[in-house]
Amino acid sequence: MPTEEPAAATAARSYEAVLDSIEADLKSGKVKVGDRLPGERALAQAHGISRASVRDAIRILDVMGVVHTAVGSGPTSGAVVISNPSAGLGSTLRLHMATRHFPVADIVQTRVMMETWAAGEAAGRTHDVGVLAQAQELLAAMAEPALDRDAFHVLDAQFHVLLSSLAGNVVVTAMMESLRFAIQGYVADSIDSDAMWAGIVPKLRTQHQDIMGAVLRHDGGAAAAALRHHIQWFHAQTHPMQ
Repeated sequence: MPTEEPAAATAARSYEAVLDSIEADLKSGKVKVGDRLPGERALAQAHGISRASVRDAIRILDVMGVVHTAVGSGPTSGAVVISNPSAGLGSTLRLHMATRHFPVADIVQTRVMMETWAAGEAAGRTHDVGVLAQAQELLAAMAEPALDRDAFHVLDAQFHVLLSSLAGNVVVTAMMESLRFAIQGYVADSIDSDAMWAGIVPKLRTQHQDIMGAVLRHDGGAAAAALRHHIQWFHAQTHPMQ
């Protein structure tokens, strides 16, 4: 006599059917960014599942940054397909960082690999004046003597994401954006006193200027080397035994 499967397992397969179907439609081009997904009732009937399971699938897609949901009526209501990969990656990374599953040393190593490559690529490209101006504005804001620690960390993470985006690789940009809060968090947690911060921040400002200067000179080797030194120097100052 066959064993009846747990209800939880059946429910899991129910919403996974919707996810699999939407993934297939995206791959085939049947569904594209900007399209609105069918309503709950239509999806439930199409897959022979409950509307509750459909809602579970839509919530997952929302968290993953694949759809945006809105109530009401009109072209923007319901679940509209978007593309915000950093949303899902960022949420996942932040949660795993909270569990201490990702060692800070591994995040540092990952940053070095991605950001040094990105800096080298960025130095070899011609960039939009507006983007470069935004980078300079971030550097100027971080140079303000009255800026507090928390505000500096936010600007610092934004600068690193923007710098990586100059490489022109959308996957690297999404990964760096997803890492932004993890970077911001471990950098902030690494400073345990105002005195320690006062001794470190002048060097960080100089290093940022060195990195940006190399990018503007189109010196990829110098940009990558300056970026590597910057990340590894900070880690050595704040985690001397690692």
